[in-house]
Amino acid sequence: MALVPVKAGGSITYQYPVLTTTNYSVWAIKVKAIMDAHGLWETVKERALGEEPNQEKSKQALAFLFQVIPEEMVLQMASYTDPKQVWDGLKTRYLGVDRVRAARLATLRRQLESSRMKEGETVDEFVEKLSGLASKVRGLGYELEEVDLVKRLLDSMPKPFFQIVASIEQCFDLETMLFDEAVGRLKAYEERLKANEKTEDIQDGLLLARHEKPHGCKHCGNGSSSREDFGHGRGRGRGSGRGRDGNERFRDKSHVKCYKCGEYGHYNNECPKLKGEEVNLTRYEDDEPGLM
Repeated sequence: MALVPVKAGGSITYQYPVLTTTNYSVWAIKVKAIMDAHGLWETVKERALGEEPNQEKSKQALAFLFQVIPEEMVLQMASYTDPKQVWDGLKTRYLGVDRVRAARLATLRRQLESSRMKEGETVDEFVEKLSGLASKVRGLGYELEEVDLVKRLLDSMPKPFFQIVASIEQCFDLETMLFDEAVGRLKAYEERLKANEKTEDIQDGLLLARHEKPHGCKHCGNGSSSREDFGHGRGRGRGSGRGRDGNERFRDKSHVKCYKCGEYGHYNNECPKLKGEEVNLTRYEDDEPGLM
């Protein structure tokens, strides 16, 4: 990377980039800034009809441009004596003719207008994407105003940011607000949202733990109990109990197997065979005194 010394100022130097097949937009911005600092930009910008550039500055600008383009391009443009011819030739080669450039510009502007910050995306990530599109638009020669970029940023915010966007629009003049200022206010609000989410998560965890605290019920043995569980195996037998209205209620016993008779639909203590044996035993006891 070569250095271009600045004559006015003495010790300040600039690093200049060499043009490649992919960096024209950034290259043009940097080269324009360096040439402007040297007082050479006037030799390549649009001129009034009949205006002639300073010959000494034109020679300096031409020599400078030949240093910041690839060698093969130097050979192709060696016949040019005007730095504006070199600049316009590079612009046409990398940006295309006006019709192609207009089509590219329309596509980029549509992407810029349709950009929305997605859920889970941070302000920094979205701003980087938005700034990249804006740089490409400017690289095609379209002057994107600061106020347009600020409004585009605010309009792209998702629902959680509506409150801060409304506050910015009501309390500040968007016509004079800088893009970096708008970004800073949105990032500060984003940090507050994250802090509130952490606080809510902690509170929800404490509340959940309080509700799930076991009471050590000795009847159910698993730290929780209810009237229904407490009625299992007691009172009127498994699968039955009384509701709060005092009426008896029954459970579905179609899946219950009796180990007395091997049939489904009742428990052992409800087995019809068991009841039949009890009846026979009672009859036998009633008949026994007569036999004796």
